Amino acid sequence: MAFAIPAGLAPEVYPLAWLVGRWEGDGVVSYPTIPEARVHQEVVVDHDGGPYLRWSATLWLAAEGAEGAEGAEGAQDDEPRGQVWSTESGYWRIPPLRPADTPDGKEPVELLLIDPAGHLTLYAGIVGNGRIDLASDLIARTPDAAEVNAATRLYGLVDGALLWAWDIAAFGEPLQSYASARLVRSPR
Repeated sequence: MAFAIPAGLAPEVYPLAWLVGRWEGDGVVSYPTIPEARVHQEVVVDHDGGPYLRWSATLWLAAEGAEGAEGAEGAQDDEPRGQVWSTESGYWRIPPLRPADTPDGKEPVELLLIDPAGHLTLYAGIVGNGRIDLASDLIARTPDAAEVNAATRLYGLVDGALLWAWDIAAFGEPLQSYASARLVRSPR
């Protein structure tokens, strides 16, 4: 599949260019302290020409009887969505210094995320060949936010779909799967 670099994108973030766009799809959240639930997600990745990408994501609990974007070109505006499960916003960037131990064909990457539940998470990792591997470097929280001790995220472009997985260590539990989804580019 041919891919065009989005107009006006800063060269510093070319390794992340494939993320730019609106994505929608379905997935699941589950953790030992949380019952498994189907979710629908919308992600918007855009830029203003600066050396970073902007990230905005919302997860909704799947509404009873609602069909999501799995295998479709995105959910319709009139599809019912359930209750908001989580939202986050932040920035992706490629650090200006490349560590000597960065594998060939890969670039270092950082993701800074905030959420209204009271968390600020800085992820660091590598990007290359349509795959991003991240691990939390810092997790700060407000006094009443849930304690999250570590997190990892994996994003991959597979057959034109954005697949992702999020593992967390929280609530006294070790690092393990928390959420995942399959998203497709949405035309809206």
